[in-house]
Amino acid sequence: MQALSRRLGQQSFNSAASISSLRPTYSISDAGYGLDYPRYGSTLASRGSGYVLRKGTGGRSSVSGIIATVFGATGFLGIYLVQQLAKMGSQVFVPFRGSEDSPRHLKLMGDLGQIVPMKYNPRDENSIKAAMAKANVVINLIGREYETRNYSFEEVNHHMAEQLALATIMRPSTMIGTEDRILNRWAHFAKNYSFLPLIGDGSTRIQPVYVVDVAAAIVAALKDDSSSMGKIYELGGPEVFTIRELAELMYDTIREYPHYMKVPFPIAKILASPREIFLKKVPFPLPTPNIFNLDEIHALSQDTLVSENALTFSDLDIVPHKLKGYPVEYLAAYRKGGPQFGSTISEKVSPDAYP
Repeated sequence: MQALSRRLGQQSFNSAASISSLRPTYSISDAGYGLDYPRYGSTLASRGSGYVLRKGTGGRSSVSGIIATVFGATGFLGIYLVQQLAKMGSQVFVPFRGSEDSPRHLKLMGDLGQIVPMKYNPRDENSIKAAMAKANVVINLIGREYETRNYSFEEVNHHMAEQLALATIMRPSTMIGTEDRILNRWAHFAKNYSFLPLIGDGSTRIQPVYVVDVAAAIVAALKDDSSSMGKIYELGGPEVFTIRELAELMYDTIREYPHYMKVPFPIAKILASPREIFLKKVPFPLPTPNIFNLDEIHALSQDTLVSENALTFSDLDIVPHKLKGYPVEYLAAYRKGGPQFGSTISEKVSPDAYP
């Protein structure tokens, strides 16, 4: 959720990590790259390291010519973006500020030495410059959907992005995927408490998008002829859901009977307010908000759809996935009795299917 944008009185598109800043130093295109072309001849240059040659046929052991620094690579969207960059032979620098184990899983996505974790301090300008020094592309995925004692919305969603040169902006809607922060939370709550709080009356409309499609859109913008530079893309899925319809999809996938408790917006805001009030007043960290996140409640008070004249997936030649099916199959882990079972199994599976 772009809480800062709303607080500044601007209309924004819905996502926790919604700004991806892409800054190619030189044009990136696919000309002269592949099986039918010479394995050299790139005019790409990474600053301070001379010319970069494209080699190979485009797999993870090739050299794509892209040297990317991805801020926020350890987050939800970052994992999928690093994977797509790595599988095409790009070198990816991964700045991180936490434990050295945070980026460890990303190293497996690329060939030896292609994923390079770098310790950095987001409040230190020299540290940021060092992380970007050898890159010809910089991507910013830093964003939070709630504030902490150490980082406010303004610092995370505005100041950190301001430190980087913004060129192309991607604004994804609510992202759905294995590690998402909406369907997973709903399914976990529904399994533990046998009901789901429905903020408002569930009629707010959103346009959820599969996270893999968002990562593909960013890579597509990197591979074009720089025609995407300086543009803003709004990335929404092919279907519009109300909050209740999306919850129905979740219940249908985990094979449970839907039970809701409607929570009016004023009541939901009251339930979420204590954390916001005590956030900077207590000397210890407060629990991470789950269902009652004040910023998300504000976001659900209005529809979040792709603007009528906005640039979208189609302008990047990408056809986004529909949610029902593979994109939400990860919710099978929440089925009672295991992935092949569930409370409503008799309604979902024909008796003839049993051995």
